[in-house]
Amino acid sequence: MYLSKVFIPWRKARNPYNIHRALWELFPHRPDYNRDFLFRVEKQTRGLGTEILMQSKKEPTANNFGTRIIDSREYNVNLQKGQRLRFRLRANPIKTIIDGRGRLNRKGKPKKCRVPLVRVEDQEAWFGRKVESFGSVESMIIHPEVPTYFRKDREQRTGKIQTVLYDGIISINSPDVFINVQKNGIGPAKAFGCGLISIAKA
Repeated sequence: MYLSKVFIPWRKARNPYNIHRALWELFPHRPDYNRDFLFRVEKQTRGLGTEILMQSKKEPTANNFGTRIIDSREYNVNLQKGQRLRFRLRANPIKTIIDGRGRLNRKGKPKKCRVPLVRVEDQEAWFGRKVESFGSVESMIIHPEVPTYFRKDREQRTGKIQTVLYDGIISINSPDVFINVQKNGIGPAKAFGCGLISIAKA
C-alpha cells in the first residue's frame, strides 16, 4: 500500500462529491478498476483548497489537473497479536431501517433506508461491532462534526451525511483480519472521505 498527502485546489474541492473524482485522476488509464483507495480530509481552507490523507493500493501519479501530490511513500503494516495501537477514523455510523412511508424497492419489497446514529452510546456501540472481528477498544474519544453537504452535479440533487471522528487506542487480537479491514475501510460513505483508519504505536 501507499500513504500519500494530497492537495486539491478549491475549485475541485468545494463540492465534497467531486473530491473523490479529483483523486481518481491520480490513477490514470484504469477505467475498469474499482476504487482501491481510501482518504480523509485533514484540512480545508475555503477559497484555497483541501489537504487529503490517502491510502492506496497503487502509487498515485502527478497530473496536470491541479491536484498535487505533496508526499507519497510505500506503507507496509506489520503487527503482532496483542499489540496496542493509537487510531483515528472518520466514519459515518448508521443503521438501516424500513422506510416509514411504505415505499417499495425494485423487487417489490419494503424499501430500506440509512439513518445516522446521533447518540454517543450508539456511535460507541457501532465502532465496537466493527472492531470485534480483529480486536478490542481500550479507550476512545468521539468528536462530533458538522454535517457534510454535497451536490451530485449530473442529477443536480443534494445530499447530506453525518460524520464523526474517532480517536483512541485499540488492542489487536487478529493482525491478519485487521490488515484486511484496514485495506478495505470501515463503514459506508467511503466516497466522501470515511472509512480510512490510520494507526500508530501506542
